[in-house]
Amino acid sequence: MKALPKKLLRLTLFAIAVTSLFSVQPVQAYIVTLDQVGANVVATGSGPINLMGLTFNGSFFSSNQAAVTGGGGIIQTGPTGFVSADLYSGFSGPASFGTGGVFFANTGSGDFVGIDGTGSLVVPHGYVSGAALSDSMTFDNATIHSLGLTPGTYVWTWGSGLPNQNFTLIIGRAGVPDGGSTVSLLGCALLGLAALRHKLGC
Repeated sequence: MKALPKKLLRLTLFAIAVTSLFSVQPVQAYIVTLDQVGANVVATGSGPINLMGLTFNGSFFSSNQAAVTGGGGIIQTGPTGFVSADLYSGFSGPASFGTGGVFFANTGSGDFVGIDGTGSLVVPHGYVSGAALSDSMTFDNATIHSLGLTPGTYVWTWGSGLPNQNFTLIIGRAGVPDGGSTVSLLGCALLGLAALRHKLGC
């Protein structure tokens, strides 16, 4: 009579493992990753921003392009042409992430989003708090070193600890962390299977 439970256990293990690997990951706060991709440096940003706890400082329309300034703690991802954006203040975090001056991206697209370590958060004009953002920019024939950037993870925070009240910049590491959700799901699956195996005595 134990053949059936053992077979059922194997099928259950397979089903849970597959489900865990392909489960939908939770939406994360806004994260920019800046990495070396061949001969270029590519920055990619995505995620929502919760504006609660920040102070609105007005809107602007200008030719501020996608750029990075390590010494000034400034990174702006998105279009390289004219932009219309809203300014917010009231966060805390690093004032710099390198020693480099201003470097403008060769190409860029998506939402115009940025942070200035000395006091300004920039989002698209009319941005609705919590909405998804996505953008990128590329510096041709450049390296992280030539841009004067220091590899590492830099985080700016604000508010009272609600979800997405932060802006994260990751320099020199490919990919965006998934918050450990996949590992957690697999761990729960294995614990569940161990309990089921003990109960079935197989």
